[in-house]
Amino acid sequence: MRAARFHRYGPPDVLTVEDAPAPTLRPNDLLVDVHAASVNPVDCKIRAGGLRGPVRLALPWITGLDVSGTVAAVGPEVTGFAVGDAVYASPGVDRPGTCAEQVALDASQVAHKPESLSHEEAATLPLVGLTAWSCLDGIRPGQRVLVQAGSGGVGTFAIQLAKQRGAHVITTCSPRNHQLVRDLGAHEVIDYRTQRFDDLHDDLDLVLDALGGDERDAAIRACRRGGAVACIVSGLPGFTERYGPHLAVLAVAGSTVRFFVKSLLAGVKPKMVLREANGKQLSAITTLVDAGDVRPVVDQVFALEDIAAAHAHVETGRARGKVAIALR
Repeated sequence: MRAARFHRYGPPDVLTVEDAPAPTLRPNDLLVDVHAASVNPVDCKIRAGGLRGPVRLALPWITGLDVSGTVAAVGPEVTGFAVGDAVYASPGVDRPGTCAEQVALDASQVAHKPESLSHEEAATLPLVGLTAWSCLDGIRPGQRVLVQAGSGGVGTFAIQLAKQRGAHVITTCSPRNHQLVRDLGAHEVIDYRTQRFDDLHDDLDLVLDALGGDERDAAIRACRRGGAVACIVSGLPGFTERYGPHLAVLAVAGSTVRFFVKSLLAGVKPKMVLREANGKQLSAITTLVDAGDVRPVVDQVFALEDIAAAHAHVETGRARGKVAIALR
């Protein structure tokens, strides 16, 4: 089968589309014919080697952590799915990725695709949707939520999800994306180039920290006592580049401890968010999408053969929403 793989860590041009072995189906798996995948910033970090300390890959490795397609075969222990079903998922990092003609997925990580979306649109949702879902867990109507980098993949989904849950939504982005985030439901938009959100707010119930570093401290300052900071970045790629893969893990641990201590001293709840590959949560997202409460924001669609260009585009940091990869 055709697949986008890398044989060594490095820049986007280490990716190559080539023949790869077909996936092996386990008893609790679905074999999926892939119609579309997507590119997330974490895919670029994995390919570049920024996560090679804790994430051990058997190179060559197929890239991709999002998929939308149709079920080609069902493992003997699987229930709730049949051959021909349209499904989508964001699988774990322990098996080869989704930028291939077929992928084997644990059925517990899979949900039926929203009927209202194309495969290209659906493939952009699972990872960012599951991440935002975990960040916004427990948000109640009337609470004040700030979403950093509102025009990015997680940001565009989190704005919509926070609004759907009745929150007052504040976000940061550049002026060229102000109308986009307002259309998604943001009540207040901050130009991060000219304004500091922690100068404007100190009473937020939740900050979704998509940037890390010094922005974590700003997020803590912007929260009220009893508020929370949900951080979706570890800083590991930068530490790996600076210290190497093994010392980087220790550096991340130290940075995380500092974040927790500073948060707790300020009376703020710290939360390090890791996306969970969860089919039940994806099913809930499907319901929201088909009800018109949330929608994907697709920046561009690339062919599989242009996977290196897709990674390079994501690494510019200027994609609005998500980048999709079309395979069929």
